[in-house]
Amino acid sequence: MRQPSLTARRVAAVSVSLVLAAGAAACGPEDNDAKSSGGDSTPHKGGTLTVLNANPQQDFDPARLYTSGGGNVPSLVFRTLTTRNRENGAAGAKVVPDLATDTGRPNKDATVWTYTLRKGLKYEDGTAITSADIKYGIERSFAPELSGGAPYLRDWLVGAADYQGPYKDKKGLAAIETPDERTIVFHLNKPEGEFPYLATQTQFTPVPKAKDTGTKYEEHPVSSGPYKVVTNQNDGEHLVLERNTYWSTALDPERKAYPDRIDVKSGLDSSVINQRLSASQGADAAAVTTDTNLGPAELAKVTGDKDLASRVGTGHFGYTNYIAFNPKVKPFDDVRVRQAISYAVDRSSVVNAAGGSALAESATTFLPNQKSFGYEPYDLFPAGATGNAAKAKELLKEAGHPNGLTVTLTHSNAKDFETSPEIATAIQDALKKAGITVKLQGLEENDYSDTVHNVKTEPGFFLAHWGADWPSGGPFLAPIFDGRQIVKDGANFNTGLLNDKSVNDEIDAINKLTDLDAAAKRWGALDKKIGEQALTVPLFHPVYKRLYGKDIKNVVISDWTGVLDISQVAVK
Repeated sequence: MRQPSLTARRVAAVSVSLVLAAGAAACGPEDNDAKSSGGDSTPHKGGTLTVLNANPQQDFDPARLYTSGGGNVPSLVFRTLTTRNRENGAAGAKVVPDLATDTGRPNKDATVWTYTLRKGLKYEDGTAITSADIKYGIERSFAPELSGGAPYLRDWLVGAADYQGPYKDKKGLAAIETPDERTIVFHLNKPEGEFPYLATQTQFTPVPKAKDTGTKYEEHPVSSGPYKVVTNQNDGEHLVLERNTYWSTALDPERKAYPDRIDVKSGLDSSVINQRLSASQGADAAAVTTDTNLGPAELAKVTGDKDLASRVGTGHFGYTNYIAFNPKVKPFDDVRVRQAISYAVDRSSVVNAAGGSALAESATTFLPNQKSFGYEPYDLFPAGATGNAAKAKELLKEAGHPNGLTVTLTHSNAKDFETSPEIATAIQDALKKAGITVKLQGLEENDYSDTVHNVKTEPGFFLAHWGADWPSGGPFLAPIFDGRQIVKDGANFNTGLLNDKSVNDEIDAINKLTDLDAAAKRWGALDKKIGEQALTVPLFHPVYKRLYGKDIKNVVISDWTGVLDISQVAVK
């Protein structure tokens, strides 16, 4: 079972994954056809790329970052054993080799994974990258003072549960072997067919032991990627990256690394970022953002301007906003009540509350509607576009509520257009038509998170959301529906408190598969099976619309991140 503190960080990371330019997955982009306004569209090397962000790139240490696919800005400096495929659309949801020659070689039951490093890999100082450096990089991520990364390694590696990192335990992890300078072997507690996805996390970045400065390493981490850090001010508020002359395109087919210099400026107001990208003056003409979306009002303005509209990148993050039920709380212990609410929901009004169809797409499945997740279309409680009040009333009558009932919906007061008052009010209005009176309980963001993620205080009816750490059904379904991941004394995300042996067994069976396409089909079927219990009401998947400067070329938005990949960008 995942440790509560690690799990809490996981959701924090999911919530800000786009802030860190490390989203979980994405659907086919609409406006990302590698184009730029006017002039020669061929990408060229040179120039400075400016990144305008609201949130600083804090904890710029590979041990402390929680990313998917290596992140966006981080993956310019940190290479990992595997990485995401840097291509548009569905092709971008695939995992591909990075430092390694392949995506990993499993033993028969996927409990041992072996990797071989490419020949000739070097750090920014010209020294060779070795398998021992990757082992050490992983081990230091276990040090309490460098916490923050993904929790899977602690769970998956043999004997790693109580490991405290190399500063306290010089012996290191016996579960990671390095028989020679180019070979690294991982021994796991249980079969994990998706280990190649995990190997994209920045914890798999090589760190030379001799250059490790502990908590100060983030100020100048040793680069294995196309760029090195020359400035890191105010804990990632201002990052300047310049070329790593020892990086070779011949040994890194994924990153294009066109600009000579990348200037990341953070701590800006989102409206200011969009204004600057819109105006595209001076250095801002060659600027992008990795964390700021267009809001409904801004999008309306952009849509009416042909030039601005041509400079919007569209992506779908692998993420679902939904209603959660706690079946331990009456009247939600009755599946017919949960089904009634499922039928009564007006998804059109919810989508409008989330910013409209340009920023949200209605959902009837828990899994995002992308092939890599194993998406299987289903609508078990068809509400139509505006809700099926008649069917809802029929079910309520069967459940002993012929005159309707009164319930309380808990939501966050944060203006996030996800779990916020606008969404709650849309649900309240729809359920009223079915004879369900909804009282709204709004909580401040921290109180909301603490309340709904604690088994002891979890309400019966509340708004929730989830995103995956990589584009697969595994990290999407398991944390929410695997009964063994129910956390009784910490942050819990199995909101329906489901502990169904057949579900748990199927999760284990799928995890054994190394054929990821076959696994995806099984995840889709499991999603539908779980959906029959009406423990959630999927509402919508967010859509991300982001402006970029007029001199930006080679825009790539994949089905992994859903956002512009700055490793591919060129400037005029």
